[in-house]
Amino acid sequence: MKSNLTPLGPKADKDTVRRSNLSLVLRAVRDEGEGEATRAGVAARVGLTRAAVSSLVEQLLETGFLTESGKTFSGQAGRPGTALKTARTGPAGLGVEVNIDYVSVCVVDLAGTGRVRLTEHLDNRGTPPAEVLARAAGIAARTLDSAREQELYPVGVALALPGLVSGGAVRQAPNLGWNQVPAEELFAAALTAEHPGHQELPVRSENEANLAALAELWFGGLERIRSFLYLTGEIGVGGALVIDGELLRGAHGFAGEIGHVVVDPDGPQCRCGSRGCLEQYAGQAALLRAAGVDGGGGLGVAELEKRVRAGDERAVGAVAEAGRMLGRVLSGAVNLLDPDAVVLGGIYRNLMPWLAAPADEELTGRVVSGLWAPGGGRLRASSVAGDAARGAAALVMTDVLADPVAYARPATA
Repeated sequence: MKSNLTPLGPKADKDTVRRSNLSLVLRAVRDEGEGEATRAGVAARVGLTRAAVSSLVEQLLETGFLTESGKTFSGQAGRPGTALKTARTGPAGLGVEVNIDYVSVCVVDLAGTGRVRLTEHLDNRGTPPAEVLARAAGIAARTLDSAREQELYPVGVALALPGLVSGGAVRQAPNLGWNQVPAEELFAAALTAEHPGHQELPVRSENEANLAALAELWFGGLERIRSFLYLTGEIGVGGALVIDGELLRGAHGFAGEIGHVVVDPDGPQCRCGSRGCLEQYAGQAALLRAAGVDGGGGLGVAELEKRVRAGDERAVGAVAEAGRMLGRVLSGAVNLLDPDAVVLGGIYRNLMPWLAAPADEELTGRVVSGLWAPGGGRLRASSVAGDAARGAAALVMTDVLADPVAYARPATA
């Protein structure tokens, strides 16, 4: 989770300045990685004096946000600096991904490291939203118990939800059959019921593709790529756009619904009410159907992957056709938005060896700038780290990193 580090100006009051500088120092240590940061290095990075940084580091050590381990040389003259790293205990983020056929829950620490993960495969279609969210809360409660065994105390929850998400509610999730569902409220009530007597955690929500894209940005090893279009293929097809390291949500928070871009207005009926959406050609159900694979969910996808690896003509042809459809729709997005890369996640990740060439071919022929070329590296598979649950959990931690004072545990805790 790289961040821009800028000290406040002299006009801010002393408490505000100190809180801001504590955030600068904590983020600088986190960005340097395990055991790489020293007081002198942090001072150079954030533009503060060594004395000021030493004072801030001492406060972060006392409140348990940082730890010291061993000695490291700065490469400059003088005494070696003490190595600093973010603590493996203390504040943590809880991310809960609710999807059509599974629920995945993740806890991350200050460094963004995934420390606990629980995933259950559930068919959530046709199930009342309150029941689905209660199931998710039950899984989250077990995850919280595991986190506390590691001396981690989650300070908030972020829900990763499919469909149109804003104002704490799922406005529309066609594949779940949800409309105007107050997801945050229902989940919070269910989690409180699962953990009576425990402190209530604040709950926020975001579209699952957006959070998967943030996880890819923060943890996926995209090197210097800060502007990219992210697609996640599950039962639905979701999308997200990151520009210069920031998520583009749109005027109403609904940007990225690329799965409902129309490929053929006379095509199959889509659950969204339209016809011929990309999802009907490149979504999980469409892929399995075209490949002749019975069943769905993880078992169906595993069977599809098995068949394409074995060279099954029907399966290979189905994946190639999905790649062509993806390429056609993506070419419009690339022409409009000019991202540095397009990242394919979800079920597309493992299908990239068979998906990429036809998608690249369409992009090459349709991107008007002429900057797209097959095998040029602009179309890439997502990393294992780029998943919505981890992105959700890490989103919680951005608040902690922004103001560690607000999340410091009392000395008696």
